Amino acid sequence: MGVREGILALLVEGPKYGYQIKREFEAATGDAWTLNVGQVYTTLSRLERDGLVETCGEDTKTYRITEAGRAEAAEWMIRPVEQPVASRDEVSMKILLALTTGTVDPVVVIDRQRSATMTSLQDYQHLRSETPEPDLAWLVHLDRLTFQAEAELRWLDRIEDRIQQSGRGRQPVASDEAPTHEAVPTEVGGVRG
Repeated sequence: MGVREGILALLVEGPKYGYQIKREFEAATGDAWTLNVGQVYTTLSRLERDGLVETCGEDTKTYRITEAGRAEAAEWMIRPVEQPVASRDEVSMKILLALTTGTVDPVVVIDRQRSATMTSLQDYQHLRSETPEPDLAWLVHLDRLTFQAEAELRWLDRIEDRIQQSGRGRQPVASDEAPTHEAVPTEVGGVRG
């Protein structure tokens, strides 16, 4: 999503001035995306140049959406977002390089990432519990972050299993041997933590 499309979507509700757009944009995104008011006015100028908004009001310069802007906002809202395959995901690259180079055991990389992702997941759950009143935008954003973290934990579990099955990661330690690596968190709530 771009600032341009977000501003158009907000102006569908009615005319607004620049700082109002900034505040409403941030609230609508659960404060996950903050804007500089200068960025808002620059974008509004471009939208006006492109015939998608026009100025109105005499005391305070406000902006309203044109029919062309309304059509563009509607088309953008219903157009599916394509999720390209990330070719440079850092976690994947670390695990692949660990597998290829032998620099470190790939399972150690997985363990460390799993721990960091579990900490993030716990942070999201804590933030959800501290949300004082129903803030739908913030809760929707937290849900997205939560599901992404849960998906990463499942993926890490899957690739650890694949690595173990291939015999390329560290082998499980027999019960009478001392572990040679740091402790791996146990399963919590259906995902390893």
